[in-house]
Amino acid sequence: MQIFTPTEIARRAGNKYLGVLVAAKFARYVNEFPRDPSVEPEKKLTTRALEELVSGRLTYRLVRRRRHET
Repeated sequence: MQIFTPTEIARRAGNKYLGVLVAAKFARYVNEFPRDPSVEPEKKLTTRALEELVSGRLTYRLVRRRRHET
């Protein structure tokens, strides 16, 4: 099992909290794809997402929230 340090994650994402949020969102996105039932998954989706983020293959952009005026 590979261990990702907060420093590794922060290096790619700006800070460790944002990195974990990006990886979790990507893991949820990948989980929505249909899977071949005959193939056994080799790694957990969160581990794969963190690997993608730390290696630089996962890119993202921040979108500012709109405030609703009432």
